[in-house]
Amino acid sequence: MGQTPIGPYEIERRLALGGMAEVFVAQRQGPHGFSKRVALKRILPQFAGDPDFVSMFIDEAKLAARLQHPNVVQVFDFGEHGGELFLAMELVSGTNVNKLVRTSTLKQLPIPLDVALYIVAQTAAALRYAHHLTDDQGEPLGFVHRDVSPANILLTDTGHVKLTDFGIAMVRQRNPRTEDGHVRGKLGYMSPEQVMGKPMSDRSDVFTLGSVFAEMLMGRPLFGTGKELDVLVRIRDADIGALHKAEVPRDVVKILEACLNRAPEQRPSARELGEVCDEVRRRRGMSHGPERLVRLLKKVGLVEGGVSERPSRPAAFVDTSVLSAEAARLVDGVGATSPAIYWVRQEDSEVGPMSYPKLVELITAGTVDRETFVRKEGGAFEPAFALPELTRFVTSVALQWQALEIEGAERTGTLQGIQLVGPLFEIMRDRRKGVLHLWEGERRKKIYFVDGKAEFVASTDRRELLGEHLVASGRCLRMEIEMALALLPRYGGRIGEALVGLGMLRPVELFRAINEQVRERVLEAFRWRSGRWAFVADVESHEETFPIGGTRFTLLRDAVARAHPDELEAALAKDWEKAIRLVETPPVAAREFEMPRSWIEGLAQVEGGTTAGALLSRAVTSGADLFDVYRALFLGMRTGLVA
Repeated sequence: MGQTPIGPYEIERRLALGGMAEVFVAQRQGPHGFSKRVALKRILPQFAGDPDFVSMFIDEAKLAARLQHPNVVQVFDFGEHGGELFLAMELVSGTNVNKLVRTSTLKQLPIPLDVALYIVAQTAAALRYAHHLTDDQGEPLGFVHRDVSPANILLTDTGHVKLTDFGIAMVRQRNPRTEDGHVRGKLGYMSPEQVMGKPMSDRSDVFTLGSVFAEMLMGRPLFGTGKELDVLVRIRDADIGALHKAEVPRDVVKILEACLNRAPEQRPSARELGEVCDEVRRRRGMSHGPERLVRLLKKVGLVEGGVSERPSRPAAFVDTSVLSAEAARLVDGVGATSPAIYWVRQEDSEVGPMSYPKLVELITAGTVDRETFVRKEGGAFEPAFALPELTRFVTSVALQWQALEIEGAERTGTLQGIQLVGPLFEIMRDRRKGVLHLWEGERRKKIYFVDGKAEFVASTDRRELLGEHLVASGRCLRMEIEMALALLPRYGGRIGEALVGLGMLRPVELFRAINEQVRERVLEAFRWRSGRWAFVADVESHEETFPIGGTRFTLLRDAVARAHPDELEAALAKDWEKAIRLVETPPVAAREFEMPRSWIEGLAQVEGGTTAGALLSRAVTSGADLFDVYRALFLGMRTGLVA
């Protein structure tokens, strides 16, 4: 391979060069075709005879041998060749945080918050493990990494995070100073106590990890660059003024302020920091993990492979609901909530402040309309239609709830639960276009039909909102809905598009969910026991629609299937003694309803001249399911299958 072997390792190429050592990509061959590629580290030749460097290298090897954790680079071998020491380590395919920050900044592609939180949480897991290491007698080693810098946080091409370079790590048995009195560590990534040469603890690593966290979000080093003395002074004073000037979410700033506290005892532990990062991701619905990291690395060109544009469902998240007291304190109030910046004028009073999602909910419920005066923080009251972020809602025909909408209604009637089957059947049978209004007091619902198919349903009941349906059906977590609601303005007020855009739903999942929601909203109408209905012809919703799949008549079948037997019995009572027969050529063929076999068998018992009462009596005698006969008979009589 062109270079002199080091012990049993063939050298492929040099991977990195540091101040004290160099790292190679190497390969060890074994019997029967065995081969293992590693990262081989050795002291630079000019320092190979320096006792201090040699001692540190040996200490690193001994310490690294103790570290067995998925977020720590593993050490496989330690040896000597030609009087030079070498260390064989896990070869990590990927990049590091330093390159990610620099490349992302150069390409003007900021590191997303969820990716930064994930990287910090995984690094904190490595530190938590190392901080709790014990010696052979079970005594704590007092481990401090002392070099938690962007270059030492490796990012694999599979989206995993690994901490490396324990060359200057401190344990109880090791002195944090060299004989010349210099404190080791990278400029810009030290703690105040490290800069001042004071005793260090595990909280020093939390400080430096916090500075890396801030750098990922800011796109530049937290303590700046330039003259070394200026940087060291800013670290000594824990001067995080640059953080407060950056566009970092306030809840995350709270966490960073805790990590970057000048007093070590006021900082969270690595465990608490990891818990907090995972909890923020959980509350914000950011449970993407490795997949999101890989996607970013590919997007900025740090690992090979294209970027798929299809968002995927987040991976399952470990339950972190049981937090330590410190972690719970840090995330108190954290959540992806939209700021409460709106006030609504109602008669002589003002209601507010309220968030954007809450205001939208009031519009969809009919409490606020286009003429209602709304004030945004810092502004004056003006009609809702004058606020661009509300335009989509206050101008939507489907979301208006005015009495004049039912003027010119073609038909009207009283709502009596399952009796709504008759009017809906006629709309479906005749392939009508229009809107069916339902109202009872302040409660409203509108079902829009095109070619006899229900394609859009508007409701004033918040329980019927798409977000509520997604939670109830298990497609989304409550926190994911809250995050999407907070970002509604960015997605034109459409929560479905927000969920897809955030990678929480695939487009096909959204399509299916909306299809189900429309169906459920229609079926809910059959539970109204009082109120009125009116059908207005030739009216369109002008909303993006997803017509219900299958034949239009299966909706009626499902409505009857859900009806209580007592309701069906009461509905059939007036026809109890009426002679009934099967219609030879019904207006809609029986197969269009896709009825269960038991229903079909029940209808088959209808004979010329028999009555509904006699048919039900025979069903009891024959052992047939009486309720299924009720359902089949009611559906048949209301849809022209039975006359």
